[in-house]
Amino acid sequence: MPSKGRWPLMFEWYGERYWGASHGQAGIVHVLTETDLKPDERHDVKNTLLCMIKNRFPSGNYPASEEDRRDLLVQWCHGAPGVALMLVKAYEVFGDKIFLEAAADAAEVVWKRGLLKRVGICHGIMTGNLTYWYRAKAFASFLLENAPKLIATGEMHGGDNPYSLFEGIRGMAYLFLDMIDPTAARFPAYEL
Repeated sequence: MPSKGRWPLMFEWYGERYWGASHGQAGIVHVLTETDLKPDERHDVKNTLLCMIKNRFPSGNYPASEEDRRDLLVQWCHGAPGVALMLVKAYEVFGDKIFLEAAADAAEVVWKRGLLKRVGICHGIMTGNLTYWYRAKAFASFLLENAPKLIATGEMHGGDNPYSLFEGIRGMAYLFLDMIDPTAARFPAYEL
């Protein structure tokens, strides 16, 4: 991994250099791509993204932080799901296919690793690609049929906040709403 000084941009939170969308590189860089950047700032943002891609795990997943080299977390807040959203935005901003390809790789990580523990949106992914819409529809059907039983038996954790958007059944409801009109689906708070 590059040291802090070798990254074009690096942000710390409580002494760690996080990569995820919640409180790390992916979330901060995503917001920066929504702003009117000067040429040198665009250069730094783009090269930070390229550095993230270069330093991802062989699986296509992304570390929770620069210090954490365990390929475990696949969540919006840490890992491939949140980074995928940022990479799609990077493709829209910079037009470089490497960002779209890396986003597809990250989405595959989410598909292969599956639902980790909750029904909220923190541990999933949204995309405009038709392949993933079919997968989302299959996943929504599975949840509609099985989530109450899986939560009741403890096979699927209800989350610390079981009724919240990011950890609970409101996220599942949001998925069901997106299935009504997939062309209008958006990840909450990512539309400025």
